[in-house]
Amino acid sequence: MGWTNPHIPWALNNAYANRVLYGALDGMAEAEFCAVRPGAFPSLCATLNHVYEVDLYYLDALTEGGRGRAVYDRGLVRDWQALARLQAEADLQLAMFCQKLTAEDMTRRVATERRDQTVTEEIGAILPHLFQHQVHHRGQAHVQLAHAGVAPPQLDEFFLEYERAEIARQYFG
Repeated sequence: MGWTNPHIPWALNNAYANRVLYGALDGMAEAEFCAVRPGAFPSLCATLNHVYEVDLYYLDALTEGGRGRAVYDRGLVRDWQALARLQAEADLQLAMFCQKLTAEDMTRRVATERRDQTVTEEIGAILPHLFQHQVHHRGQAHVQLAHAGVAPPQLDEFFLEYERAEIARQYFG
């Protein structure tokens, strides 16, 4: 694909997949969004809030914002449209962070505040972990969407030429 920084396409894919996933919620009432569903988290609302919170946590660590676990000190966003806007902002921040990375940044260590201690991790390890976290929980959201009677959207039409989403074409051709 010609990218010198492999995290840029992953960040763009992440933003694309989140946008498509939230698009599948169009017309869903708050009660349905927050209804009990099967999964690691008890609802679409809880699952997608978790994704957003973890993004905030790692974005704070990556940018050395100093908030640490305090990013979790927020209420559950029950309005999926408001949460979609917040997630899109976080996705943009992550993509912009990845765009500015240098080869030297990949081995730079940043603090991650854990429940019992603060540890440092390499940026080059945090990013794939964060992208995998997103994929993992979007899969759970797929099950919850199906349980709600909503056809889960196709999220993997980004990298391959054969079925590349229109938005990805502007980045990959």
